[in-house]
Amino acid sequence: MSKIRTRFAPSPTGRMHVGNLRTALYEYLIAKHENGTFILRIEDTDQERYVPEALDIIYNTMKLTGLNHDEGPDKDGGYGPYVQSERMKSGVYLEYAKQLIEKGEAYYCFCTKERLESLRASSTTESGKEIAKYDKHCLHLSKEEIEKNLADGVPYVIRQNNPTEGTTTFHDAIYGDITVDNEELDDMILIKADGYPTYNFANVIDDHMMKITHVVRGNEYLSSAPKYNRLYEAFGWDIPEYVHCPIITDENHKKLAKRSGHASVEDLLEQGFLPEAIVNFVALLGWSPTDDREIFSLKELEEVFDYHHISKSPAVFDITKAKWMNGEYIKAMDMDRYLEYALPVIKEVITKDYDLTKIAELVKTRIELFPEIKEKIDFFEELPEYDTAMYTHKKMKTNSENSLEVLKEMLPLFEAQEDYSIPAIEALCKDYIAKKELKNGRVLWPLRTAVSGKQMTPGGAYEIMEILGKEESIARIKKGIEMLEAEVNEEGK
Repeated sequence: MSKIRTRFAPSPTGRMHVGNLRTALYEYLIAKHENGTFILRIEDTDQERYVPEALDIIYNTMKLTGLNHDEGPDKDGGYGPYVQSERMKSGVYLEYAKQLIEKGEAYYCFCTKERLESLRASSTTESGKEIAKYDKHCLHLSKEEIEKNLADGVPYVIRQNNPTEGTTTFHDAIYGDITVDNEELDDMILIKADGYPTYNFANVIDDHMMKITHVVRGNEYLSSAPKYNRLYEAFGWDIPEYVHCPIITDENHKKLAKRSGHASVEDLLEQGFLPEAIVNFVALLGWSPTDDREIFSLKELEEVFDYHHISKSPAVFDITKAKWMNGEYIKAMDMDRYLEYALPVIKEVITKDYDLTKIAELVKTRIELFPEIKEKIDFFEELPEYDTAMYTHKKMKTNSENSLEVLKEMLPLFEAQEDYSIPAIEALCKDYIAKKELKNGRVLWPLRTAVSGKQMTPGGAYEIMEILGKEESIARIKKGIEMLEAEVNEEGK
């Protein structure tokens, strides 16, 4: 078997859809699993949809996710150029199209836009569905008519000449052998009126010239595979292994669309997902290992990935699971790298002179996305407005009265305390708890409530008070006493 060569061939038309990243990832893993070559090729023949900045998105995404290509526009491996618009300059696509014309496998089409629209209208069913199939009108033009039209500069396209009878069978690694009736095959355009090749034609030519052995794409291209095969066969070329992946849907089983808010890699990065978590999650959108394992580094994926285990069933983009997985990656991050992500978010909320590293450490195991840090730490910056009902907790056996008693008795102890490290605060509280013969919750619940003003916090009273320091901790405890006294007095009237 020849050395495996795979390619990721994105079109620079905007943000990178997670489906495109999955294609890139699977192409990369197929190559790396067998010590093959992974190629980046830019397919920019659709000039109407071309977005210049999309090129940067492609390169940045590949770099961030670690999908480093062995050959590409910036790494010539002897099969360049790796940008289709640059390959066009040699006339290679038109040359191959003309070879097909000579073989009777393609033909010039001079039909006007008006005629095609008329044909499309006449082919519409009663239900309004279009039967978009060309009627081979120009296939029957005489050689003289063709030459005159070309000499007169009449605009043309070159179409594939597909049979209308019999069947065509092709093989896919996931779906097996698939047979289609040839009457369903449209004479697809190979060369457009602007001289550019269509995606369908250019990728066949380029895949052959670059000796691509495996082609991964979405299963929406299954219907095009017979037409690709007929091109390979017309030229007498080897057909690559097709690997068609299942559609990616949202939680409602609709095709994952931009409006979902997490359809592109950029969407996910902006929401606080880590690149390595995105790669891990996307790998499992349609593929599964032989065991129940879910967390994989890219290197581990290279070792275990077998494309034969790709599913035919639609892959559901479960955003809840994606967040969980991202949280697992955050927990496993080394502290230095974690702080690179966490500190900029913390600084958006905290302006006071607190130890931000300690705040970051508090939330590390309690977040799934980095922006979640803000809502978990905002109480450090300013004590929020809160209801004294928070002091009542049945399990802790606390209420407004006994919480007020605890805070009033502990206030002078904290005022006399100079050491506000966690061990010192813990020792003070435990001494008070022991002397009063109370359960921990009876003391620590009202204390944490007073210094945070929140029902849920990323840490207990000790950790919070250490960060706040003596002055702010005492001020907040006094505020809690004031609020509770007002409530108790009101109830006593």
